[in-house]
Amino acid sequence: MAFNLLNKDIDTLTCPALVVFSKASSQKDKLAKVTHNELNKQLVDSISEKTITGKHQEAITFREFNISGYRHLIVVGLGKENEITHESVRQSVASALEAIKALNVKEAALHFDGITTAKKDAADFAKAVAEGLVLTSYVFDELKSTTKAKKSEDELNVHVVTKLAADKAVKAAFHEGSVLANVVNFSRRLGDMPGNLMTPTILADSAVAAAKGITNLKVTVWDKARIKKEKMGGLLGVAAGSDQEPRFIIMEYKGAAASKKPVCFVGKGLTFDCGGISIKPGAGMEEMKYDMCGGANVIGTLLAIAQLKLKVNAVGLVASTENLINGSATKPGDVHTARNGKTFEVNNTDAEGRLILADALSYATELAPQVICDAATLTGAMVVALGNTHTGYFTRNSALKTKIEKAAVQSGEWVWNMPLTDFHLKDMKGVYADLSNISSGKGAGSATAAAFLEQFVGEGIPWAHFDIAGTGWAVGNRLPYAPKKGASGAMIRTFVEVAKQYV
Repeated sequence: MAFNLLNKDIDTLTCPALVVFSKASSQKDKLAKVTHNELNKQLVDSISEKTITGKHQEAITFREFNISGYRHLIVVGLGKENEITHESVRQSVASALEAIKALNVKEAALHFDGITTAKKDAADFAKAVAEGLVLTSYVFDELKSTTKAKKSEDELNVHVVTKLAADKAVKAAFHEGSVLANVVNFSRRLGDMPGNLMTPTILADSAVAAAKGITNLKVTVWDKARIKKEKMGGLLGVAAGSDQEPRFIIMEYKGAAASKKPVCFVGKGLTFDCGGISIKPGAGMEEMKYDMCGGANVIGTLLAIAQLKLKVNAVGLVASTENLINGSATKPGDVHTARNGKTFEVNNTDAEGRLILADALSYATELAPQVICDAATLTGAMVVALGNTHTGYFTRNSALKTKIEKAAVQSGEWVWNMPLTDFHLKDMKGVYADLSNISSGKGAGSATAAAFLEQFVGEGIPWAHFDIAGTGWAVGNRLPYAPKKGASGAMIRTFVEVAKQYV
């Protein structure tokens, strides 16, 4: 599919399909209004009969409408005018694209000027439209033998038609939205690939290939021998049960003066997790290919920052391995030593993500960054707490909390600040080592995991942990621009917004 911003009057085009929008009235007894004035008059019966209500994401298709050079008409609801946000626009545009695809046409025009009459919202909404279209276009079907027969969908062109297309802010916003969404789709694909086709080596090679040709972005990959030399005992301990070698991926973007400290993003890259000797239940284990979504999304974050040429130095670190079982696998009760010298008892081999992150966070600390944010599909407890709507995050730094909340508002992603206290740390103290990888108490499994990770972050460095166990995949029932079962690309957009605050 192809999407472009077109500087035209919508009434001068000829196209198989036209998308216009409708808005519900904020007053109970008033009818909806279609954003195209002439069509609002022609659709008066549909409006009065409440076929068109303006309800958010409502998509009404009028086949063979045949008006002003357009064969089909689609009217998509934006909701109440006083409640329209860039996120509601993103979702409504997703509904619009699905309706266009259902018509099986090769070209469509989308009437952008009707979305908002406020110039101040134009850029934000243009970015949201680009994101909504590109994100919704993602389909993971490359492993199906019938994919080659489905070419018509790929040939679809959607023109976002607006008189503001030449406006610098609107053009820049549409471009940024396209870049972000394409990067999210790239990271989704990494997550959706099965474990046999997305090993730690393949993940590292994918990061190298994706960065090729991008100015000021360098990727370095450490193999098992280098990881051992660098004393990453957590990563090596988890990797011991797999025939696949681990990889440690370092992505460095130089967008500012060399003297400026970087912002650092850390990701968990478990390309498959059976739980090790503390094996998971068989039902649903196939979803554990998604245990590398934190790592995939950190790779995506660095790609986005570099492609957008942000004036910031940024580093992405991904610790990647499988967690499987062989004769060398870590056993419950084993003790390993992390890069920073702290020891931990592995009392449950299925609490492995925190072990590989321990080494990555220790390395991040050595870079003396301005901030560290990590992303991981870390705990089932987070799914219990927040489901698949909000990403729970932990930080004790109030200034960073403010930045994260601002970033999430800008990105449209939903986050929720979770508690992190010394009591949670107390529950992670070890008996035979400095720490245990599971809590000695009951409950608060996400908070105690965060308390464990905190022990590998240098004192004074602002740090936040994002647990995407509930939002890393299968969020399509919440977000119409996300796959129903596949990877979501969670937190990439928010992480980019965090990085902007350090420019």
